Amino acid sequence: MSATLDATVPDGARRQPLFATRSGMLGLNIFAVVVGILIWWAFTASGVVGLPTPAQVAATAVGEAKSGVLWDDALASLGRVLAGFCLGIVAAIPVGFLMGWYRVARGIIEPYVQFFRTIPPLAIIPLAIVTMGIDETPKIFVIFLAAFLSSVVATYQGVISVDRTLINAARVLGAGDFTIFRRVVVPASTPYIMVGMRIGLGSSWATVVAAELIAAQSGLGYRMQQAQLYYDLPTIFVSLIAIGILGLVMDRIVMAADRVLTAWQEKL
Repeated sequence: MSATLDATVPDGARRQPLFATRSGMLGLNIFAVVVGILIWWAFTASGVVGLPTPAQVAATAVGEAKSGVLWDDALASLGRVLAGFCLGIVAAIPVGFLMGWYRVARGIIEPYVQFFRTIPPLAIIPLAIVTMGIDETPKIFVIFLAAFLSSVVATYQGVISVDRTLINAARVLGAGDFTIFRRVVVPASTPYIMVGMRIGLGSSWATVVAAELIAAQSGLGYRMQQAQLYYDLPTIFVSLIAIGILGLVMDRIVMAADRVLTAWQEKL
């Protein structure tokens, strides 16, 4: 009997307890990072690719950290991302709910959203610089646009994907539109919103690096551009790794918020 039951259980479900805990997943993450560094070291040590070794990159990172350059660049990029990302999310969530809940609003707003979605935020950078100058405003604006477009579509999709049975059941029980929206639509849409936030976060980092490559006097993207002029590969790697670490930390923060806000949802 046990053999029959085991055969009906998916392989993923049988393997899940091995790394079901957070400490187990953290150990697996660390193992993957160590393996990646070893592969990187093996390729650079063999001379197959002309990339800096992990030791060279680490030495450069320590030097930039001691001089304060790394911290200044990281804070400059992080500040721009946080400003644009937060503004984009704050604007996207109500607009997405509006589009999903009201057909008239959807008909008016959706063409503009879909139009700007087809235009990469990077293509708007030259226009933003010409119209807004070369200070922080155009950089934050293009980051805002990248985060907004990703999140508004996810929020809208979450609203229209709410099970109509739940809404009809709430109406039968005497709930009004506001109660249905607050107690049914918002919770059911939250997983979609969190996914949109994660996608918007990645788009924000990609956009800020491109903006700093074009017009900036500080930031990790600016540092990479300067290093490129002198073929300083270790500095480029330090900036790339710093961007990856900052993006990973922010993504984990969003995932932690997701676990709290969607604790009711069954997950693998």
